Amino acid sequence: MFNGPFKESIIKRALDAKKIQIDIVNFRDYALDKHKKVDDTPYGGGSGMVLKPEPLFDAINAVKKDLKGNTKVIFLTPQGKVFNQECAYNLSKEENIILICGRYEGFDQRIIECLADDEISIGDYVLTGGEIPAMVVVDSVVRLVPGVLGNIESLNKETFQDNLLEYPQYTRPEDFKGHKVPEIFLSGNHKEIENYRREMSIKKTIERRPDLIPKMKLSNQEKNWVAKYIKKESK
Repeated sequence: MFNGPFKESIIKRALDAKKIQIDIVNFRDYALDKHKKVDDTPYGGGSGMVLKPEPLFDAINAVKKDLKGNTKVIFLTPQGKVFNQECAYNLSKEENIILICGRYEGFDQRIIECLADDEISIGDYVLTGGEIPAMVVVDSVVRLVPGVLGNIESLNKETFQDNLLEYPQYTRPEDFKGHKVPEIFLSGNHKEIENYRREMSIKKTIERRPDLIPKMKLSNQEKNWVAKYIKKESK
């Protein structure tokens, strides 16, 4: 499942440049029986199967023994805190990260209590397993590792920096089927363009993600923009 995403684009370039290292471990290899069984029925009854503690415990400890420096163990579960850009930034500072992908009805709670440093969810919906969430986390974190992206300015202005959505972007042609690029972008006044972009970021955030408003880091001028667009939204 991981071969496609990890052999393309930014992740592939980061691997080729040895900016990062990714190892995929199958914890079924650490199963205790000849059938490589890693799940069992839940105590107390109920549908589905639960991942057993022994294979995961042995797999995680085996991987940690081969790593140098600090290691953060993260379980990808629906019960975890919701993954966001701040979380990605914090993880990009870690020396080593172990991502544990769940399956079935989830993990035996004891393995989480014994070895988890954190639990992460990528959203309030149900997926078949933790593999796709792991890909999401890796993609988001890798691009924040120093030296991975060539254009640091682009990284600094991405969506969710300062808890704001990104401003609208335009390119040629100037007029597309009667829809014109805002005149401010043709003015050559870079300071005014930056102010306009910031205002449009605030406007879009208020329109689409008002839950981010309390987290915004704003100047007095920007607070005035917030008040203006909140007033418009309330009409």
